[in-house]
Amino acid sequence: MRYYEDMAVGDVTEHGTYEMTKEEIIEFAEQYDPQPFHTDEEAAEESIFGSLAASGWHTASACMRLLVDGVLEDQASLGAAGVDELRWKQPVYPGDELTVRVETIEKEPHPTDPTRGRVNSRMTGINQDGEAVISWVGLGMVQRREPLDEAPGE
Repeated sequence: MRYYEDMAVGDVTEHGTYEMTKEEIIEFAEQYDPQPFHTDEEAAEESIFGSLAASGWHTASACMRLLVDGVLEDQASLGAAGVDELRWKQPVYPGDELTVRVETIEKEPHPTDPTRGRVNSRMTGINQDGEAVISWVGLGMVQRREPLDEAPGE
């Protein structure tokens, strides 16, 4: 199990492979993002994408799955306070294979809870050609192995 104390700014890891299938792209979009370029191959050909493209929310969800399987199952994660800087950098198409890269960019004790710390990480979804397709900063909360005697600043 990796705790707050085990993490360092500058740590970089890569995790998993997730193939985006045509069927899954359409199914996800029909339920959550039913825009024609996500659900209809003919309409998608006439769009700026030129063919069926995954919803950005689907891409984010696939990358989240890679994070859960590759990072969070072995981390003393307490969830997250949110995300910043979410960007869809380029389309994801059927057959694309995604990997997620995690870089720890900031770390500090929680200001009021001595049992946890804040660990912010830049997450980048990368396709099979090494191109970034999505990125965001996760505002993570991680349990401390040994809680501070008191909250910082007290």
